[in-house]
Amino acid sequence: MADITSPPLRIAFFGTPEIAVPTLLRLLAGRHEVPVVVSQPDRRRGRGRKTCPSPVSAAAEAAGIPLLRPERVGDAECIDALASHALDLGVVVAFGQFLPKTVRSLPRLGYLINAHASLLPRHRGAAPINHAILAGDSRTGVSVMRIEREMDAGPVARVHETDIGEDEDAGSLGERLGELAAVAIDAAIETIAAGTVHWTEQDAARATVAPKIGKEDARLDFGEPAERLVLRVRAMAPSPGAWTTQAGEPLRILAARSRPFAENEDAEAPGTVRRNAEGRLQIATASGWLLPERVQRAGGKTLDIDAFLRGRPTPDGTLLGAS
Repeated sequence: MADITSPPLRIAFFGTPEIAVPTLLRLLAGRHEVPVVVSQPDRRRGRGRKTCPSPVSAAAEAAGIPLLRPERVGDAECIDALASHALDLGVVVAFGQFLPKTVRSLPRLGYLINAHASLLPRHRGAAPINHAILAGDSRTGVSVMRIEREMDAGPVARVHETDIGEDEDAGSLGERLGELAAVAIDAAIETIAAGTVHWTEQDAARATVAPKIGKEDARLDFGEPAERLVLRVRAMAPSPGAWTTQAGEPLRILAARSRPFAENEDAEAPGTVRRNAEGRLQIATASGWLLPERVQRAGGKTLDIDAFLRGRPTPDGTLLGAS
């Protein structure tokens, strides 16, 4: 429960994507003040490539909160604008820019806090949700840490844990962690306001990294076991989407399951398509079959596998990922 005897804090919020919105909305509904929000500049988004505000910018504008959208948050103009709000603290959730010391030390308390979507020191970096699924982790969570120069290496004030669902993909897990981040940040702020916050240094020897996902990270290599490929599909869904090629054209696989080889089945070259006894499309891998459930051609709609095959028959023996 909040310690309402401590004075409210004036908090700058830094965030950009949808995962950060629940924390901003919880702060706006709470007892502390949010006099300014900082987000990335408007970018071209979606199929039409129209210039649109980030989800955090849109939420701030809807709430009538002063909004900064700097190309570089450390520029003098942005620093001056932040300083004019007499801030006590800064809160960061997936902002997406390096925060220099001039920004980190600007609030009265002398620091910013960040909700990082992993159990630190595991999965430090830009893509902790994707890498947690890719690694086959059964649990993850949100760590509220003090921001320092080294990425995601600052001392931790709170850790809120959650299970990763057996079939959960990065999109659905990200939604849950966004809500969990709001709870964790709210609890951490109350301990900071009350002067009871306790910081625990991370064990750097246990740190793992979760770098930004690139195109090759999402490519499906059918020379891997099917169970491993299912993890990659889940880790990359819904975006950027795990992909292979069919007749030289990109094909995204957005949901899939695996099935072991039967004892009487002949070995197939990895990437070879066959129908199983139930008529379901399956793809041979180094160990077991990968059974796609939702797919998408370049520029097309996401379809369940049966609807896809009605429009694009894929006969037995087709080799995926050949080029």
